[in-house]
Amino acid sequence: MTIFSFFTGASRALASTTSSSKLLVILSISSGGLVVYSESQTDAGAQSAEINKTEPQKKRVVVLGTGWAGTSFLKDLDISSYDVKVVSPRNYFAFTPLLPSVTCGTVEARSIVEPIRNIIKKRNGEIQFWEADCVKIDAANKQIRCRSVIDNDLVGNEEFLVDYDYLVIAMGAQVNTFNTPGVVEHCHFLKEIEDAQKIRRSVIDCFERAVLPDLSEDERRTNLHFVVVGGGPTGVEFAAELHDFINEDLVKLYPMVKDLVKITVIQSGDHILNTFDERISSFAEKKFGRDGIEVETGCRVTSVSNKAVTVKMKANGEICSVPYGMVVWSTGIVTRPVLRDFMDQIGQNKRRVLTTNEWLRVEGCDGVYALGDCATIAQRRVMEDISTIFKAADKDNSGTLTVKEFQDVIDDIIVRYPQVELYLKNKHLNDVKDLLKDPQGNERKEVDIEGFKSALSQVDSQMKNLPATAQVAAQQGAYLSSCFNRRQQCQEHPEGPLRFRDSGRHHFRPFCLQAFWAICTSGRRASSCGAPRRLGINWPQHPVALQASELAHEILSGV
Repeated sequence: MTIFSFFTGASRALASTTSSSKLLVILSISSGGLVVYSESQTDAGAQSAEINKTEPQKKRVVVLGTGWAGTSFLKDLDISSYDVKVVSPRNYFAFTPLLPSVTCGTVEARSIVEPIRNIIKKRNGEIQFWEADCVKIDAANKQIRCRSVIDNDLVGNEEFLVDYDYLVIAMGAQVNTFNTPGVVEHCHFLKEIEDAQKIRRSVIDCFERAVLPDLSEDERRTNLHFVVVGGGPTGVEFAAELHDFINEDLVKLYPMVKDLVKITVIQSGDHILNTFDERISSFAEKKFGRDGIEVETGCRVTSVSNKAVTVKMKANGEICSVPYGMVVWSTGIVTRPVLRDFMDQIGQNKRRVLTTNEWLRVEGCDGVYALGDCATIAQRRVMEDISTIFKAADKDNSGTLTVKEFQDVIDDIIVRYPQVELYLKNKHLNDVKDLLKDPQGNERKEVDIEGFKSALSQVDSQMKNLPATAQVAAQQGAYLSSCFNRRQQCQEHPEGPLRFRDSGRHHFRPFCLQAFWAICTSGRRASSCGAPRRLGINWPQHPVALQASELAHEILSGV
């Protein structure tokens, strides 16, 4: 009776108060049993729900890919502000510029990879990673469908859906075979760590087969004929690495066949390294000539069988067959099928590659960004906005533009249209006022709309597509993470150029490639370095003594 009275009084006391906790009373009875009393308040649950509603929900950011662009984005992103998820079929980051060195053992594969889970666990916050392929992007519902890449009989559903608020597409591209028959079945590619390791094993297999007894000399020569299709940086570097590997290492192990080895580079263009300066291309060709590497230019591969490569000469249409022991195909890249399907959804089906604006946002799709090899930037042309630029600069609405009015907006023009600055440099114009001079070179105090159009009519000729390189992808990733980190700040205080077709300013400055140089090795004691011609850039005084380890440190530092 006393115990019952205690419970009754306690219950009444608790009912008259508010509490966010539950009361649990356990009393021991003399017989050894237990009496338990529990009291909870419904008000506590309501208060907790109200607190949760007031807490801002983090925006969901999904990153597709763990290459240069994706890893660079994750490295600098402030994950305290976002709920970040990463989906990639590759659970590591690879330093791809050194892949040709892996093929010949100059660098071990484990030296150029870093597990992605090691990278994301060093961040102050939680990033979820799933090893899977993205097989479908549903832009309308802001959702992606993924499928596990683990091929075994483990239990569980291999497909799953992921919702997003912001989608960062950084899945790279795949090798472009140009639908050439036999390429997929008989050629090696060089885009992944696994590709480099397969090539290394195949090179050794070719030598082992060539030294077997009862083979004719022609059969030995065929087994030791290494063909590289594609004269770009990857193909040239691999050919150079293979030459050094053979002449410095393998000839000591297989001295009986050292005079039968042949390396051939097949290039459809007139020169190898044709995206570089002509002097660099010429240097590489002469270096290969001294090393005994045969360079066949003006040739197009029409098919590949298990024994020979069929080549058509562009000059005379002659078709010839080239026997080989191993073929490495390195002829550029093409959009992945999942992105091609995505492009059909958003109205970009007539384009060859996914297109973004200057802020890396996919055109025609809100909240989706693309960077790295999988996308290209559609730079706005000056002549498309020439009338609105003139109107924005003509503040007094006089119908003419003075030098002072032009100078007031030129900084915004250069930021918004970077081709203007390239044009000034290439034409050696020291001052923007020089743009407004008449055809005879005389200074003008003011120009009308037609004179303004004439002054800027040649500016858009400097527009160039950015090359698909690690350097470009890394800079784009860093740029986009900076925009994400300062989104709220820049919405309140825009830092971008004037909106010539609208009022106000852009929230951010558009992406601009900083100090781009390309380095291509043509042997262990020879390298080619310069700015690709397609960029229209010339910085002769810029320092280029960047070692691979320093570049890797720049990407992974702080991760």
